[in-house]
Amino acid sequence: MKRKVLSILLACSMVLSLAACGGSKEAAQETPAATETETKEEAPAAETETAEADTAADPTNGEVVDGKFVETRKITVEVYDRGNDGGSDPTNNMYTEYIKKGMLEDHNVEVEFVAVPRWTEVEQINNLLAAGDAPDVCYTYDYPTIQTYANMGGVIDLGQYVDTYKDLLPNLWGWLGESNIYWDKDPSTGTIWALEARLAVSNRINTFVRQDWLDKLGMSAPTTKAEFEEMLIAFRDNADLLLGADADKMVPYSVSYDVGWRAATLIESFIDPDISDKEYYINGFDDRKFTQNGTKEAVRLLNKWYNDGLMWKDFALYGSGDTTEDDMMKAGYVGAFTHNWDYPFRNGEDSINANLQRLVGEDAKFVAVDCFEDSKGTYTKFVSGPIDRKLFFPSTNDEPLASLMYLDWISDPAHIEYLQIGDEGVTHNKIDGGVIQTVAATGDAIQNSGMNIDYTMTCNGLKLQDADLTVKSRAYSYANIDPALVEASDKICNTNMKVGKNVNVGAITAEEGQGPALSEKRDIVFDTAVTASVADFDSVWDAGMEDYLSSGGQAIMDERAEKWAATFGDADMLP
Repeated sequence: MKRKVLSILLACSMVLSLAACGGSKEAAQETPAATETETKEEAPAAETETAEADTAADPTNGEVVDGKFVETRKITVEVYDRGNDGGSDPTNNMYTEYIKKGMLEDHNVEVEFVAVPRWTEVEQINNLLAAGDAPDVCYTYDYPTIQTYANMGGVIDLGQYVDTYKDLLPNLWGWLGESNIYWDKDPSTGTIWALEARLAVSNRINTFVRQDWLDKLGMSAPTTKAEFEEMLIAFRDNADLLLGADADKMVPYSVSYDVGWRAATLIESFIDPDISDKEYYINGFDDRKFTQNGTKEAVRLLNKWYNDGLMWKDFALYGSGDTTEDDMMKAGYVGAFTHNWDYPFRNGEDSINANLQRLVGEDAKFVAVDCFEDSKGTYTKFVSGPIDRKLFFPSTNDEPLASLMYLDWISDPAHIEYLQIGDEGVTHNKIDGGVIQTVAATGDAIQNSGMNIDYTMTCNGLKLQDADLTVKSRAYSYANIDPALVEASDKICNTNMKVGKNVNVGAITAEEGQGPALSEKRDIVFDTAVTASVADFDSVWDAGMEDYLSSGGQAIMDERAEKWAATFGDADMLP
């Protein structure tokens, strides 16, 4: 009954929200936090209030003994379905069985996994929340979606549980700490709509180039934008030499429709490396740096490269989850690209580099380069704080403590290690000094995500129980990949890293329902500006930015400025 009534209320609220936002089907995905409300079957007011108070005070009804429920509880848990060809079933494999068995033995909690498509996860979570069918334990990269449903009573305030049951959650507190548990705590109301997972590794984006092409052309790895452009021109002009009969398939430089993410290091090289915390925050609602000063000039350079025939002509036509670009890289047609720091090394036998070596030759490989210098001649990388996915419970969750105990269980260092490296001889081998060397797995031992992050939802990045061994093993975490390539990429990621700070000024009401709608506008502006003629670039960019700002972007920036001033006064920098 609770799910049914709540879903009706959420659906009605969504209709009203969509109407207020002009009818956009994606406009209701962002709203700041409010207080949780629940709808139950009718009962006398006093009785209902007493029951709710008792539940909030002790949702277990005293049925946990030595960390284990007396009566078996059952929870559902979200897991991404990445649609990997040849991958394992994300809801039924050796890792899900490990979790299910462990949770039942340790806490008497049955776990069922619910798959959510990775590349449309925000839309799918929206639909599940609106229908009252969301898993008990959810995660998303999109915090505004959580805020939207919190405002409508669709998300549990975890603040009432994480402190009260701290003694039952030693691993969760030990791993996330106060920083990540309280990261999103509203300074006024004290509500916590989500816990922030922790990044074990802050590496983000790198640019990769074909080392064998550089060698064939007698060129060195680029170290500046100018040298990078010269390299792209050389690739373009020597397509016959580099690709032979496939010369017409040459792609000197590749990005995807998501220009803001895929060209991140280039864009960030145009931002003042000494930018104040205040400016960075006020202009920082969009994590693709769309409204930061300098982004336009970065896109202008991409526009030049595009019009000079140095970029993939059709990049804007292929959306998330499409494999066309990866297929081109694996086939050997791409000379350079910017992507996640370890992208060409992922997926074992099906990695980009492994495919290149099979199809082109042993010398064919992508290597990381650091070539987008900033105004100081350094290579600043703007990374977020040590936060990752946002972990939350929909208000249809009748087992909040069991769900928190699940998060605690998967935060146990031993459990994280097993989920990341699996069984010796199956998914890894131990080499000199106990270093973990990942090997290609088969069947239900295949990890659909790097380091199995879809199951270690509180942890992103390799985290073995031995910290020194973790560092030594990181380079060996990619099957069939030369560890030296990983080490070089890792080093570049950590050069001139600028880590973001937690600016907690409370809810920004102007952000309500704006995230997906503004993100869609942003991507369109990026794509159309890159592909415009050089003569039309300014008019295309300026018109797109004006539309973005008038559609809510400016209001967000204005309110952020007001909240900053109210919280930090005249300060430009945070401690």
